Amino acid sequence: MARILISGASGLIGSALVPTIQSHGHEVVRLVRGPARAANELQWEPMTEVPPDLVSGFDVVIHLSGESVAGRWTAEKKRRIRDSRVVSTGNLSSAVARADKPPSIFICASAIGYYGNRGDEILDEESSPGSGFLPEVCREWEAAALVRGTEIRVANLRFGIVLSRHGGALKQMLLPFRLGLGGKIGSGKQWMSWIHIDDAVSAVVHLLRSGENIAGSALDPFAGGPVNIVSPNPVTNAEFTKILAGTLKRPAIFAVPEFATRLAFGEFAKEGLLASARVLPKKMTEGGFQFRYPELRAALAQPLG
Repeated sequence: MARILISGASGLIGSALVPTIQSHGHEVVRLVRGPARAANELQWEPMTEVPPDLVSGFDVVIHLSGESVAGRWTAEKKRRIRDSRVVSTGNLSSAVARADKPPSIFICASAIGYYGNRGDEILDEESSPGSGFLPEVCREWEAAALVRGTEIRVANLRFGIVLSRHGGALKQMLLPFRLGLGGKIGSGKQWMSWIHIDDAVSAVVHLLRSGENIAGSALDPFAGGPVNIVSPNPVTNAEFTKILAGTLKRPAIFAVPEFATRLAFGEFAKEGLLASARVLPKKMTEGGFQFRYPELRAALAQPLG
């Protein structure tokens, strides 16, 4: 049994990950912003220095917390997006590096925003970063996760669009699509790299199993560095729209023009809604991961059926 410390346990991914890890017999302790109210909680303040003893004695530390990137990006919003990732990660990795009994693995969330807007280019973990605010934040985020001067394995999980009935992008899409008001965004040619929440959680568990201190096996390529947490079958926005509307048995004829998207969402429209990232999970595939939902139609039918 491993002792695992996790931030962002109440978020979309964390709330699904914690019970799954516990079902495998591991002990999970949550990092919480407010006062700890249970034996399996520890209080922390992400924006300030984290004491090393807070992370000492754990086999694995998983860092998932961060400000949502959705919405119009004001200067204040962009500051929160960056600081909630870069500053908090730097504080946590510094504590991990100075701990008397440090973890063997530090797992930190990242995002496929690292690649930026790349059109039809096929991307994997070896691809170069893109340009813009999100790629810049992701580069700083991953750099902050490095635990320097130690042999601690660091994994940066570059999540795509996580599909779940409980939140995230899919939940925001459901109301207009159920009302028959859904449609493609802009040209619809931009690639969307997605993953079902069950596969996202299973990928983290798979990564834990690959660690020698967790399962006794040799570390494989999946256990460290950047890892794309995406389905092997990205789709264009037009394809996503068609399959989602079909799953809900609704029309999808109300396309949102690019100019209207930019007018409503500003910079987030350019780097989020209209950006194209055709990302493949090379390391997950090489690490022997088996997808439960590799195709979008089945991935949408499961939460919406």
